[in-house]
Amino acid sequence: MMIELGTATETTDQFLGRPPPPEAAVSPSPYRTFSRDEWARLRADTPLTLTAEDVLRLQSLNDPVSLDEVVEIYLPLSRLLSLYVAATQGLFKATQRFLLAENEGKAPYIIGLAGSVAVGKSSTARLLKALLARWPNTPKVDLVTTDGFLLPNAELRRLGLMERKGFPESYDTGALLRFLAQIKAGGRNVKAPVYSHLVYDVIPGEEIVIESPDILIVEGLNVLQPARLPKDGTAIPFVSDYFDFSIYIDADEEDLRRWYVNRFLTLRHTAFRDPKSFFHRYAELSEEDAVATAEGLWHRINLPNLRENIVPTRQRAGLILRKDPSHRIEEVALRRL
Repeated sequence: MMIELGTATETTDQFLGRPPPPEAAVSPSPYRTFSRDEWARLRADTPLTLTAEDVLRLQSLNDPVSLDEVVEIYLPLSRLLSLYVAATQGLFKATQRFLLAENEGKAPYIIGLAGSVAVGKSSTARLLKALLARWPNTPKVDLVTTDGFLLPNAELRRLGLMERKGFPESYDTGALLRFLAQIKAGGRNVKAPVYSHLVYDVIPGEEIVIESPDILIVEGLNVLQPARLPKDGTAIPFVSDYFDFSIYIDADEEDLRRWYVNRFLTLRHTAFRDPKSFFHRYAELSEEDAVATAEGLWHRINLPNLRENIVPTRQRAGLILRKDPSHRIEEVALRRL
């Protein structure tokens, strides 16, 4: 039996609170774009269920998130998602009735979250998970990152792909697709591999178990990446085929570079000092050498991946959150239905 996660009587037009804006003079856009203030007004009466301490605990390193950001950006998003989940549940039940399969188990609502290294995906994923789990009917919300589906370092070295880690070819996409197919089919005890950022590798034999969530958030660099289509029309599933909604976090290249370098410098004084860290060799670098190393990693690996694989998927998202140089979300673009 599926739980109700919102009121189906409130429509998306009511959520927006105004008629659609006139078409752009130059070219039509599939998105409605909102300033921060315009988006914040769409919160309506959605309650704030997180404290400042909760927000501090949920944010990532070098990714500041204020309580105002939660109120003005994430509460309206939570409200929109409650409408979308309720509508999707209604469609699912209608399909069950059509198929005479009303006793089938629920299909979880899957949210994909994409964006560059250092853009703040982890903070957004954790904040959304916390907010969605605090809806009045307390749905079960799980979070999975695609890092666990990276090929092990030994395999990446064998294939000559260590310098391509994070690129689409460095993932076990088949395993990720099987995982999502099982989740979407209502499977129980679905297992996903675990990745350690400390050792920079998949942990052999370690798994997390996803047990019948109402909502699943899937976070990763390339989750909106389409597969190359075969000319004979053979079915090729995309990871995003399993998403009910998708979010892309956007920022200027220069801001992303600066955030990446600053995070690297912070880690040099924290996680890198652990002898078990894959990056332990960087802990004793001078400030100048550390900056040069981080810049080199950015320009050699992360920037090409951003330009070749991540940014091109931006327009496939249902919602784009645009950040300013201080990590503050300044604009929201919502895809038209």
